[in-house]
Amino acid sequence: MKIKDTIAEEFSEFSKNYTDDMIGCVPYYLKLMSCFTKALPKEFKPTHILDLGCGNGNVTSQVLQSFTAANYTLLDASQEMLRLCKKRFKNYSVEYVESYFNNFDFKEKKYDLIVAGFSLHHCNSKEKKKLFQEIHKSLKKDGIFSYTDLMISKDNSEHPTLLKEWKVFVDSNFPNGEKWNWLQEHYNEFDKPDNFNDQIEWLKNTGFNTIEITMKEGYWTHLQAVKS
Repeated sequence: MKIKDTIAEEFSEFSKNYTDDMIGCVPYYLKLMSCFTKALPKEFKPTHILDLGCGNGNVTSQVLQSFTAANYTLLDASQEMLRLCKKRFKNYSVEYVESYFNNFDFKEKKYDLIVAGFSLHHCNSKEKKKLFQEIHKSLKKDGIFSYTDLMISKDNSEHPTLLKEWKVFVDSNFPNGEKWNWLQEHYNEFDKPDNFNDQIEWLKNTGFNTIEITMKEGYWTHLQAVKS
């Protein structure tokens, strides 16, 4: 199994067994996915929702269970992932945008809810800071940024321990070792995770004064940030 030249090509290939691979490769994946709805305020009724790096639509599918009538914008750089979403959500109000984050036009105060599930680790620190600013700008008052990812930088002293534990998890699901070898090649080439505390600070500096940590298992984290 060989990685592709670009992240868009990589995920077009990855789309073939995306959900099963995510469950088998990402600890707590299903539990983290459930956080996108269960942690929202009961009175929260978003009408415009943006999914950043939608993949095959697993996050949107989760949110749709609660907000069927909302208008959705699904953004992804992979044409194949968007094709899967178009088939999956053909009965809903969805706009599809094939784009990388840094090329997307974030409209001011357009969205009530912006979600990102295991997509922002493809951005480096500088890109994340800018993206957090764009997300804040694009949310309406009291809008929510809901975000899950691996939150530890590769130069963190605990990173080698994470890799060992992660390998045990992946190998328990894919014992021949091929999946872990591919995952590591992908991770080394395309993934740029940042430390949890750094990202909390960047969100606060952006203007998110209310940040709730809805789940944290080691470095696998889900959080919600509210625009006041």
